[in-house]
Amino acid sequence: MNGIAPDAVELTPALDAVDWSRVERELEDTGHSVLAELLPRCACEALAALYTSDRAFRSQVVMARHGYGRGEYKYFDYPLPPLVAALRERLYARLAPIANRWSEALRSAAVYPAALSDYLALCRGAGQGRATPLVLRYGAGDYNRLHQDVYGELWFPLQVAVLLSSPQRDFSGGEFVLTEQRARTQARASVVPLRQGDAVAFAVRHRPERGARWFRRVTMKHGVSTVRAGERFTLGVIFHDAT
Repeated sequence: MNGIAPDAVELTPALDAVDWSRVERELEDTGHSVLAELLPRCACEALAALYTSDRAFRSQVVMARHGYGRGEYKYFDYPLPPLVAALRERLYARLAPIANRWSEALRSAAVYPAALSDYLALCRGAGQGRATPLVLRYGAGDYNRLHQDVYGELWFPLQVAVLLSSPQRDFSGGEFVLTEQRARTQARASVVPLRQGDAVAFAVRHRPERGARWFRRVTMKHGVSTVRAGERFTLGVIFHDAT
């Protein structure tokens, strides 16, 4: 299960090519930002192929049994595959400064360390020690209801999803969807087009919205629309661990 080496997919050049100031602006404006071509096709296919190995994962969830939608997903177990671990660590380092600025804007007491290892130590101290990165699989007719991925007292305010399958070649439909809800207004929905290997960074629960005098709290949810045909795989990179 650990056959994908981080250096084989050149994570550093892909992450260095991202305009992180743009990412922060888009996250503040809309609650999401696309990181184009984060993983090459070979890495996407290798990660999707891991889904058939029970050794790589700690648990499987069939969404229909819990009212989450249709489809299924598996949470990786520790130790994570090297590519997943490296991606999680390096993305966290880029997103932690944004998370801290959001915390300050929303007058939260949460402070996020610069290194993922230090943040995960805080999670363990709060009784959250189970790995949360996951692979999701959808077939024809499957979908994921709007939700928030919060697994305990501590939760990192941003997460990342990487599309492992190719739209139109591997599946149709299955668009990534987000909604935002402000006080006293109707919800707004956004559909985020992604290609194989593209990632989307997005708000887990809330994002700040700049007002005339202070920041307002905007509630965010995300999901996946119905897959019309084929099979769709996604890698979910969640930075807080679960109870």
